[in-house]
Amino acid sequence: MLHPPDDDRQDHGRLSAGFATPRRPIVIALAIAALTTAAVVVIVQLNAPRTAAGPVRGEVAPDVSGTTLDGSNFRLSDLRGHPVIVNFWGPSCIPCREEFPLFAQKIAEHAADGLQVVGVLMDDPPDPARAFVAQYKATWPTVVDDGSRIKSAYRVVARPQSYFIDRNGIVRSIQIGEVVASDFERQYAAIAH
Repeated sequence: MLHPPDDDRQDHGRLSAGFATPRRPIVIALAIAALTTAAVVVIVQLNAPRTAAGPVRGEVAPDVSGTTLDGSNFRLSDLRGHPVIVNFWGPSCIPCREEFPLFAQKIAEHAADGLQVVGVLMDDPPDPARAFVAQYKATWPTVVDDGSRIKSAYRVVARPQSYFIDRNGIVRSIQIGEVVASDFERQYAAIAH
């Protein structure tokens, strides 16, 4: 069997060692990144109850006021005496698109109760929202949240996010994520009376 000359074996050893050296900093960097990510996740989870919670159930909902997509003035407090759902949404939000037909259906089903839905446009510009509302034939007002003032008052963490508010303006239920039919009926029961 032929063996490479001693010089070749030494070069091979140097080449192997040369390849191993750049890997060490990469492995160290990946370990640091993993530890940093884990630390961030822990910090976010520890702070989530304080920062992610919106208005407290059983307390008066913060007022929603401003200009709607059609240019009208709106105040949530004007809807006292009605069960109300305040829904934070935007046309670029896929689950928001899924909710719109459900809200239209439920407004019709609960018309005798005076159910009101109020949209709050969040993180999207008004023009695509107007087109979206027209496409889905939404009959409820959507308030444009310039400067994220309403989003901050409700401490909204994601779209869609809905607040079920009773006739006295008290928050009875909060849904983070898409409202589906079974969620709706369960939560609506808390505000219908």
